[in-house]
Amino acid sequence: MIQIKKLVYKLIKNKIKVACAESCTGGMLSSSITSVGGSSKIFNVGLVTYSNQAKIKLLKVPKKIIEKHGAVSMQCCLSMVNNLKKISKADICISITGIAGPKGGTKEKPVGLVYIGIKKGNKIKINKFFFKNKNRISIQKATVKKAIELILNII
Repeated sequence: MIQIKKLVYKLIKNKIKVACAESCTGGMLSSSITSVGGSSKIFNVGLVTYSNQAKIKLLKVPKKIIEKHGAVSMQCCLSMVNNLKKISKADICISITGIAGPKGGTKEKPVGLVYIGIKKGNKIKINKFFFKNKNRISIQKATVKKAIELILNII
């Protein structure tokens, strides 16, 4: 909780607006940010694009990307963060896609695989993580914690 307060206060101090597009975390990052008083000054939009259809319709992720690479891929995460920027006009955009489990994983894409995309200005970084030996809620919480750290590192 200390990290999230630190993040929100730092964003307010620097007048930086953020937006989130989340899949496997189901809005947990957006909820964490907005749980802090004063977050309305910096929180622009939070989209939970859990289904492939939501990613395609709301975030304009090309259907071909999902068909070729899957929703849990660097390519999908990149498209999510780029299109979130167009929609939100926020200073920092974050996209999250992954497999929280307990099912849905494969040998190539196991449960615990998560991509977090961060876009600030024209700079984009897609981060790949693997949260091992954790249950669904632990993977979601670990993802949110990592996203908060990544945002703190770029402001």
